[in-house]
Amino acid sequence: MAKFGSYIQEAYEELVHKVSWPSWSALQSTTAVVLLALVITTLVIFGLDAVCEALMKFVYSLA
Repeated sequence: MAKFGSYIQEAYEELVHKVSWPSWSALQSTTAVVLLALVITTLVIFGLDAVCEALMKFVYSLA
């Protein structure tokens, strides 16, 4: 049990003193980039799905 307590204390010390956290403005800008990438990826997948659906409807209409 002492090892677990030591582990928790060392993890806390590392998070508080050794980790460099981003500034608020850096966090906001990277969040905006991630959201923009998410929107673009979603639109690309939606477009590919629509193209595949149209292609499959065309193929099935031939049969």
